[in-house]
Amino acid sequence: MPITSSQGWKPYERGYHAVYREHEANHCPGCGRNNWIIGRVSAECAFCTTALPLAEASMRSHNGPVVIQHKNRDAHAWAA
Repeated sequence: MPITSSQGWKPYERGYHAVYREHEANHCPGCGRNNWIIGRVSAECAFCTTALPLAEASMRSHNGPVVIQHKNRDAHAWAA
């Protein structure tokens, strides 16, 4: 259904939108079980392989590269 200029975007008309929410009980919409394989942007049901986007992934900023710093970056005890 295309949106015309006289209509606004109405998110309530989109319907059911299943996402994986961290720290909540997530039941698979495909099989009803709750065992998940969690990735960076999606979670996959371990039984029927239904994939859901992570709710937290859409809230993260993707403006710049992720910089991972080692916890001992200031220590100079490198192996010889």
